[in-house]
Amino acid sequence: MGLFDGKKGLIIGVANDRSIAWAIAETIMKEGGECGFTYLPDSPYDEKRKNQRRVAQCLAKYPQARFLLPLDAQSDREITDVMRAAHKAFGKIDFLLHSIAFADRKDLGRDTIKTGRDGFKLAMDVSVYSLIAIAHGAMPYLNPRSSILTMSYFGGEKCVPGYNVMGICKAALEAAVRYLAHDLGPRGTRVNALSAGPLKTLAGSAAGAGDMLAMYAHMAPLGRNITHEEVGRTGAFLLSDYSDGITAETLHIDGGYNAMGSPGRLLDLMKAAQPKA
Repeated sequence: MGLFDGKKGLIIGVANDRSIAWAIAETIMKEGGECGFTYLPDSPYDEKRKNQRRVAQCLAKYPQARFLLPLDAQSDREITDVMRAAHKAFGKIDFLLHSIAFADRKDLGRDTIKTGRDGFKLAMDVSVYSLIAIAHGAMPYLNPRSSILTMSYFGGEKCVPGYNVMGICKAALEAAVRYLAHDLGPRGTRVNALSAGPLKTLAGSAAGAGDMLAMYAHMAPLGRNITHEEVGRTGAFLLSDYSDGITAETLHIDGGYNAMGSPGRLLDLMKAAQPKA
């Protein structure tokens, strides 16, 4: 018997088979859950429909993947259409994964103080408000004891140079989690965030995660980086009944990196690398 037998829900934010959202969705489906998926709409000039094709390739071997629909998270109409499709396929929804974030590369690549007004609005709308809009759109279809999960990062708690405007977005996202958890709590719905360490993903590459991998491996108490499989299992846990007493939380899965107040073993390595007098 699987952890998600009889459970149905939405997975929003898969880009390809290296996405955190896919790691979580795959764990859920292997545990018996049924999932509906969305993808970022392709440009009308993209004849190959790369976004749709990449997600469709992930779903090909899973009969538990019930549908795949485009979703522009800035469109209330498209959010409504996806929720109605989920209701038609599933009736009620037991879990909802929100794994969406975006900022203009120009804003990610420059100091936060140089962030443009339009770029800031765009990043906040896609990365933060979309959670509120999607949770609101899902409200009529959520089962009691349902669970909503979004993805965060340590850059929302502490300054991580290079993460820039996205760090501000993640701080706002984690605040939104707490307020949504309060609003939806009386209905029995839980809302949490999963704060993952750096992984090799499409979004991580845009935010410079590659530069962080070596540092995390040296600084984290576990002395290594996390894996997609670990994030998949932890995300699935937070969307399952096994976490039914947890809400309004940001859970870290980063090998313990967030607990460190000094460079730890990295400092020892730096000292060892210094030439002896």
